[in-house]
Amino acid sequence: MLEGLHRRKGLQFVLALLAGMAFGFLLQKGGVTEYDVITGQLLLKDFTVVKVMLSAVIAGSLGIHLLRSLGLARLHPKPGSLGSSALGGLVFGAGFATLGYCPGTVAGAVGSGALDALFGGVVGILLGAGLFSRAYTGMSRGVMLKADFGDRTIPEALGVSPWAVVLPACALMAAIMWLLESAGY
Repeated sequence: MLEGLHRRKGLQFVLALLAGMAFGFLLQKGGVTEYDVITGQLLLKDFTVVKVMLSAVIAGSLGIHLLRSLGLARLHPKPGSLGSSALGGLVFGAGFATLGYCPGTVAGAVGSGALDALFGGVVGILLGAGLFSRAYTGMSRGVMLKADFGDRTIPEALGVSPWAVVLPACALMAAIMWLLESAGY
């Protein structure tokens, strides 16, 4: 069904641009592009960011696996390792804590006119991506291969149906959101 779309790269670009604009709009409307909300999350005082992220993960997980079950989508997991995850998490966390934005919220904040996001965030992302691409060859032989887990998904590693992982994980995330909301966060 989607083979025609797969061959039409221009249409894919337009759809991606429209989806990105919708995503940024929703981030902005959800309040997660506001510096005070983001720093409140980092200080564990405002859990708006966690609730928005969890709701997106739930919707995305259920949607992707429903499409996959219907034969309308396929997963293409990339290989990973604990080393690359730890390094990426440290770099992401340092940038997030320093500027108060992640890549998604930077785009939303730029769209709403935040100059700190434009000059600090976008410039930082471009510089970081450039530095990473220069250092990648050396890192790909070292830290990035530590505890390699390949391209298997969690259900594949456990030898179970994807729904046996997705449904309990989504229920757990919904419970976390409910607990945060009930506690006034």
